[in-house]
Amino acid sequence: MVTERGSSARRQLGGGPAAMGTVELKDGANAVAINLLLIVRPERKGQRDGVTDGAGLQDDGNGNGRPQPPPKRDLSGQQDPKEPHKQKQTVTSYTNEGTHVTVEIHPKGTSPQFFKKLSFGKGPRRVPSLRGQDNKAFERTEAPRPPSTKDLHVYPWDKSSLKSLAVDLQKFEKLDAYALKVNTKGSVEELVQTLLKQARTDLEKVRVIWMWICHHIEYDVVGFHNKSLRLCKPTDVLRTGKSVCEGYAGLFQQMCSVAGIQCMKLSGYSKGYGYKIGQTFQGNSDHAWNAVYLDGRWHLLDSTWGSGTVDDALTKFTFKYNEFYFLTHPALFVNNHFPDNSNWQLLKPTLTLKQFESNLQHNSDFYNLGLLAAHPQTALIQTENGTATISVECRPSTLFTFKLEGTDEHGLLTLRKQGMKLELYPQKTGRQELQIFARPSKSTEDVYTCVLEYIVECKSVDKSRCFPKDLHQPVGPSWFTEKQGFLRPSHPDPIIHTNDGRCSLTFTLGKDISILASLHADSSSLSEEMSRQHIMQIHRGNQVEFKVHLPHAGSFVLKFFTKKKSDPGSYSFIFNYLITCLNTEVKWPAFPLRYSKWAEGYELLEPLSRLLPANRNVQFKLKMQGISKVLVQAGDTYTLTLSRDGFWEGTCNTAGCTELFVMVHENANHSYYSHILKYDVETQ
Repeated sequence: MVTERGSSARRQLGGGPAAMGTVELKDGANAVAINLLLIVRPERKGQRDGVTDGAGLQDDGNGNGRPQPPPKRDLSGQQDPKEPHKQKQTVTSYTNEGTHVTVEIHPKGTSPQFFKKLSFGKGPRRVPSLRGQDNKAFERTEAPRPPSTKDLHVYPWDKSSLKSLAVDLQKFEKLDAYALKVNTKGSVEELVQTLLKQARTDLEKVRVIWMWICHHIEYDVVGFHNKSLRLCKPTDVLRTGKSVCEGYAGLFQQMCSVAGIQCMKLSGYSKGYGYKIGQTFQGNSDHAWNAVYLDGRWHLLDSTWGSGTVDDALTKFTFKYNEFYFLTHPALFVNNHFPDNSNWQLLKPTLTLKQFESNLQHNSDFYNLGLLAAHPQTALIQTENGTATISVECRPSTLFTFKLEGTDEHGLLTLRKQGMKLELYPQKTGRQELQIFARPSKSTEDVYTCVLEYIVECKSVDKSRCFPKDLHQPVGPSWFTEKQGFLRPSHPDPIIHTNDGRCSLTFTLGKDISILASLHADSSSLSEEMSRQHIMQIHRGNQVEFKVHLPHAGSFVLKFFTKKKSDPGSYSFIFNYLITCLNTEVKWPAFPLRYSKWAEGYELLEPLSRLLPANRNVQFKLKMQGISKVLVQAGDTYTLTLSRDGFWEGTCNTAGCTELFVMVHENANHSYYSHILKYDVETQ
């Protein structure tokens, strides 16, 4: 998206006096001299007439010219057979503002009757228009007029449509494809006539012109940097195939004029290339776009921004069609277009320039991804007590992430069914740039697009909210984790606070899912493998429980990974929790080491600590199905018994050993035992 600096002139012209003269009408060999009286209506108070220059352009009040067709003149009158020499002829013309003036012409030698007929009715101006497939006929259109009450929309946007006119894009598929193939560049008239062979309605005419320009005119990056090389006249733009916004808008206006479509070229400020959040706009306009009159109302579009993008250095243009800027809803268009004439916002009430400058910019990607609203709505955010909250509302399932000064470490982003919530905790004071990214959940590419930009002003830092580096965004369970098979979570919030350093989480699992969990902390000296031993995973049918014993106080990340049981591939990260414990007395040992023979359906009730006291009797209680015998090997070997309620129970003594093992005999016909658990015994 690009913007240019331009100029905007405003001109006014008042009314003029009546004029009288004599002309000759020649018909064959006969010449008749007549007296001609022309009366021009003076300008009424509060009314400004358009200015027409030699090129037939009328000023629209924004300093932009609009094409004016030559006055259509109709000769009429009846010939009196008895008095042919007294026959009078009448010439009727229409002014640019629709004023109707009738002038009577009398033969030479007769006395003119002044003010015989003079009308100031606001009749429509008739302009020729190409119509139909063969363009042989003309259609009548109303004269261009400034926006009126029926053009204005109540702000804000009602979220029902991105466009100001109901448009079925599927019906444009053939027309759009045709526009892309047309390569006629002989003249504007020839090009329009070729394009309109497939366009019948006014909407189709505008569409085919729009599509042709967006796919055939490239942005002139050289002309942007060097004004002397910039070409903006429609003929030059068509010949070279490139221009800046002024040329895009001018060519669009000229093509619409040839097609008989009322079109205005507008100018104003824009939040395009080079825009900085919070900047003020001063001086001349920096961008140009168009308005077209369809179905009795004005509509806005920007073919420059619809055609493509430029790189950061503005040295290379890339065609990348953007549907958003075709007949954009005024409440959305004003996010980054501020016209010189506020009436062309087509909003009621209109925005002030100060509001435009401070309002949050929603770029086209924001709406193209199905996002609806963002809060706060101002681009500058100030933290309160070291924190700030941003939320986004959307309809479809959308994934989000963020960058605060290039990192996502200082915030908690949680997904919601209708959007997301982001809690920021900047770890330094001052102004910092915040970018929010999004992508559709159904997208096969893991590519996020920047949809919002803020400036966060932090006055104080909350050091207690310094999160582990391993915390990934988004945090906590959501609709996305449900799609991955984590149903009905016991902890719906992203943060789990524990005072004694222990917590338990449960989920209902989807079918064919295998899960792994890991625990991470910046301040922990434990290895990743050892950290896993602070998590005990227990399956009960389609229910899974994760018991967590923290090794010390602090902030930890509990990560979950899954894969299909039927898939031999690796596990994929799904989501994580933030677990916090402020109790400095906490120091839980790891759970017993589980060997590969520890089956998914096994459950350990006691002892849960890997480290057992020396010279003590220790009670064991396990729940395992399909096992014929269970042994505990310490200094001596102990046999556990199966109780009526299905638990393997028994007591063993830790005297005379440094390690303790639990072994199972899976089949009575087998002669060997498998190790399933290992404990350590304290040294004396």
